[in-house]
This record gives sequence, C-alpha cells and structure tokens, in this order.
Amino acid sequence: MKAELSTLVAHLGQRALSETKIIPWGCPVPSFGDPEKSRIATLGLNPSNREFVDASGNELQGENRRFHTLKSLGLRDWSDAQSIHLRLILEACRRYFFKNPYDAWFKRLDRLISGANASYYDREAQACHLDLIPYATECKWTALTRTERTKLMAVAGDTLGLVLRQAPIDVLVLNGNAVVQNFEEIVDQPLVREEMPSWALPRSASAGVMGVGYTGYVTRVANVPLGRRILVLGFNHNIQSSFGVTTVVMDRIRSWISRMVRSVAYDAA
Repeated sequence: MKAELSTLVAHLGQRALSETKIIPWGCPVPSFGDPEKSRIATLGLNPSNREFVDASGNELQGENRRFHTLKSLGLRDWSDAQSIHLRLILEACRRYFFKNPYDAWFKRLDRLISGANASYYDREAQACHLDLIPYATECKWTALTRTERTKLMAVAGDTLGLVLRQAPIDVLVLNGNAVVQNFEEIVDQPLVREEMPSWALPRSASAGVMGVGYTGYVTRVANVPLGRRILVLGFNHNIQSSFGVTTVVMDRIRSWISRMVRSVAYDAA
C-alpha cells in the first residue's frame, strides 16, 4: 500500500482537501489492521476524529497515540514526508489493534464478525477495517456538506478499490445505511435489499425501525478492477450509533453474517 499512501499524503497539500473539514495534521488511514493478512473486512465511512484527539480535542500523545501526525513524525509539512515516514504510518495501521485501538467503537463490530471465525484482535484469523475515505474529519461524515463529501470522494474515492485489489479479502461487511448508500454509489450497482423483521428496533411512539440486510458481489470498486469477486454484506443499523441496537439484534446480525460466509465457503468448496 506504500504507493497508495504516498498519493494520499501528497493530496493533503491540495486545495480541494483544504476546503473540507479534514484534520490536516493527521495522516491518512488506508486501513485499521493488516488487509494483506485478512479475509474479512468491515467498512465504514471515514476515520473518527477520536483516532487523533481525546474527548477535549487535544492531540493524542505517547502511549495513547493511535496514528501518526506531523508532530509525531517531526515534520513541518506533509510535502516533507519521505519513505521512512510512509513506512511508519503503514506500520501503525497494521499494528492498530494490538496497541491502543478505539475499542468503544470497534468491539461491537468485532462481535458481529466473530461468528465467521475472524477478529480484529486475532493474529491467526485476522480481520481488518477499511473506510470509504481514508481521511479523518473534525466532524462526522454526515455533518459534512455535500460539496465537501464530493471533494473527498473525488480525491480518494478509489483508495478502497486499490487496497482490496492487493489484499486476500473475500468478504466486506458494511456498517450502517449511510455506508451502504455511499458504497452503492462508488460501485455503481445496487445491493439486494431484504427486510429482516427479527432485527427491528422497538420504538415506544411508533412501530419501530425495520431491520434491513444487504447482499451482493462486486468485482470492481470505483472503476478499480479487483481481479476477483468479493461478497458484500450490509445492514441498515449503525451498530455504534443507532438508538436501541440490543444485544439480541446484534447476535441475530452476527448469526446472519456467519451463515452467509459459511454458505459462500461451502459453495467455493
């Protein structure tokens, strides 16, 4: 991923990104964990600002640091980055789950993929996490303007495809409806939608929020040919932020993911 990272770092000096709410002093994050050792990857929108700052907005330091910044690399500007700096950034990405991961976010997703014999925290059956856009922003993706989101997609929308093309990943798990919608846009194809009544989230003032599962296969992402087909599984609930996602619903989604992955493995055999 070194060539892709070099391009992402170079983009940090472009005007298009300076007009968005990216964290300009934080490095790009092409992966959480090691894609080259993963069979399953989860997919989100973009890295959280909490990967770089604490609850008060201060840059994470020392043992609390998760990813590199201009300060940690001793750089004044990203244009000064050399090969050694790129290696340090990639190493932090690969070792992410064995140092100081943002467990408040990742533990819930890890539970969902554990039924498929994969975990972010298992060196022998590794999974990784990828994002549609590898730049952290000061606010959530959904709080960005449409213009800002469009600029970010134009600059780095092919990164996911480039990472997947080099990795042995054969299952991609999409976390939440916003991820599903944006993913469908970059692959330019709809996923198969199926209502899942057993995933419904109860609401006191309404009938509740229906659960929805998504399935499909992709061979190309953002016009990047993958050289194989990848199974895509998604669910409409954002596991971290959807109100009322119970352990029962999580376990049902976990069982569904496990069943779908096993069926593909059986067909392949």
